Amino acid sequence: MASHSLEVAETPNSTSNFQQFVDAVSIFGVSIHRVTMRQAVAKCMEWIDSPLGSTCRYVVTPNVNHVVLLRKHQGLRAAYQQASLVVADGWPLVTTSQLAGDPLPERVAGSDLIPQIFSAGEKRGGVRAFLLGAESGVAAEATKRVMANWPSTNVVGNYSPPLGFEHCDQENQRIVEMVNRAQPDLLVVGLGAPKQETWLHNHFRQLEAKVAVAAGGTIDFLAGKQKRAPRWVQQMRLEWLFRLATDPRRLAGRYARDAMIFPSLAATEILRTRLHASRSANRLPRN
Repeated sequence: MASHSLEVAETPNSTSNFQQFVDAVSIFGVSIHRVTMRQAVAKCMEWIDSPLGSTCRYVVTPNVNHVVLLRKHQGLRAAYQQASLVVADGWPLVTTSQLAGDPLPERVAGSDLIPQIFSAGEKRGGVRAFLLGAESGVAAEATKRVMANWPSTNVVGNYSPPLGFEHCDQENQRIVEMVNRAQPDLLVVGLGAPKQETWLHNHFRQLEAKVAVAAGGTIDFLAGKQKRAPRWVQQMRLEWLFRLATDPRRLAGRYARDAMIFPSLAATEILRTRLHASRSANRLPRN
């Protein structure tokens, strides 16, 4: 597993995930930044505190489902290549990197990243946020709860797009204009993968938000529609089981498919990396 040092200085126009503050681990055909939650929050806050650049910086949060989708979804792969920050939202990815010998430090879940950005924002007067996604009414409920739990945070807009909106140019432009009128620091996009990532990739150059995060079910969690697993369950790396038990109709099929495909992908990745390391060692000069 090759590790890439990210030494190129960042500019206001930088969108490449190779122009950041840490190195990245190459795994499953994508580059995931080797960051802790603290570092990811700090970088997002740095962008939020900076003047708006020419394009919105966006964050993607790969998990097992993303890895499975990335095999054949070219749009999702392109979205990953243009992301400013890629964090590992899934213990199986972290574990695979550890077994392959080039470890990611920890899981950085999108559903934890957003609340921690809100909390960090409380220390400097709050952030302006826009919630895009979830079912009708859920984003509005999330708005109320966010502003109650983080009083300095200003949710400047929320919108639940209609089904199939991504195929309508007029609706997409309306959403971009809605976000730009609100001028958020942080755009939380909860449309599900791969829709949220491909939508950001298609529109980030038009968006006047400082940071956007493809955050999956985070808006549902913020609204209280879905519950996070207890902390001890998360620490045991069993949150997937808790989510399956609480939402089987939506997740059972996806989890079953991923469970059939991901183990072979992980085994192949570990074997490939170890073979590469062995060949590299054999090429070293002997005394």
